[in-house]
Amino acid sequence: MSRQPLRLAILEATTLLEEAGVHSPRTDAELLAAHVVGVERTRLGLVPLVDPEVIERYRALVARRAERVPLQYLTGVSSMGDIDLQVGPGVFVPRPETELLFAWALAFLAGHPAHPPVILDLCAGTGALALALANARPDAIVHAVELDPAALAWTRRNAEARANEGDTPITLHQGDVTDRSLLTELEGKVDIVVSNPPYIPEGAELDPEVAEFDPHLALFGGPDGLSVITPMVSNIARWLKIGGAMAIEHDDTNGGQVAALLRERRVFGEVAEHPDLAGKPRFVVARRVATDAEAARGH
Repeated sequence: MSRQPLRLAILEATTLLEEAGVHSPRTDAELLAAHVVGVERTRLGLVPLVDPEVIERYRALVARRAERVPLQYLTGVSSMGDIDLQVGPGVFVPRPETELLFAWALAFLAGHPAHPPVILDLCAGTGALALALANARPDAIVHAVELDPAALAWTRRNAEARANEGDTPITLHQGDVTDRSLLTELEGKVDIVVSNPPYIPEGAELDPEVAEFDPHLALFGGPDGLSVITPMVSNIARWLKIGGAMAIEHDDTNGGQVAALLRERRVFGEVAEHPDLAGKPRFVVARRVATDAEAARGH
């Protein structure tokens, strides 16, 4: 059989995905096409004709995407910063919004004097934040905590892949970030804590890609979305050095509550709320400050 136009297949796929309710049908159609033919999305125009077998594979993937299977499950890849991450069933797919938290963390580290800086990623999932920070700051000592064994298998897989690429290895811990006995050896030694914890309020309406595929444990944070964040904050206070900082991603409905939670604690100052690309409240940052007692004994 003769070769077939890829552009027409992409147009057909775009229509199918739009009818299925996919939010970005053209983008997803092009990304799947790029995945199948093995080129960057921006170079699809250089592949005008493909074999019929390629079209068949492409249509099969598009059909699964029309069933609202996450795009990243189909390509097997997500990204954070300058690195690619392996993703699939059993682990939360990193979101583009978290890139803003990652950028904030890098900026903080650039102005922070600690060398090497100690970084702690809580609820690590794929390891996106921990591994992207280790890639950008090879001088850093990076720890990552994940509770779910299925997700931790993906964290480990990605950590091994990045170490094989030459990145500074990170240290993985299986544990509950709300456990007061977790990582006592890091008390007062961490320069920056980053976290994308479970924060969606129970009962929230979610897209099928999220509700049917992302692990429940990685999504929901109790009735108000704060059942993990609230106790986690107490642990962050004991892990951070004086002058260290933290950033927590949150649901767009409870950013004010997270900020208030931090402002109520004497050990946190410079609390600030940050929006995402759509202008919705997305993450809160704060600095660890000395209490009067800590200041009196020289920290």
